[in-house]
Amino acid sequence: MILDTCAILWLAGGGGKLSEDALRKIETSPFVYISAISGFEISLKYKNGKLELPVSPNEWFSVILEHHNISVIPLNIDICIAANELPFIHKDPCDRFIIATAKKHNFPVVTGDSLFKEYGIEVIS
Repeated sequence: MILDTCAILWLAGGGGKLSEDALRKIETSPFVYISAISGFEISLKYKNGKLELPVSPNEWFSVILEHHNISVIPLNIDICIAANELPFIHKDPCDRFIIATAKKHNFPVVTGDSLFKEYGIEVIS
């Protein structure tokens, strides 16, 4: 499974808006991933003062990824092109990268964003 940016923030904050079902699936999944674009999105929000973190984004990610045993899927040319080729349902480019990554790897996405379902991927909310 892959976590949307909001899902990694909720998980790091103790669960937030994640359902009990989503939390259970994250805890029991043999593999949990985030897209590298979540690093960009979180650090951008941090830099612009729209997100408070107790430490720098680098330190934050280091702790959160290790604590929750989460791996990062890098952006590559295939994912970047696939994100552009998606139907224009979702306007957020970061979410489009996450959707393209999920489609490429056939992963369900943990997200609170209902638009993800319109791309024909499994959504865990």
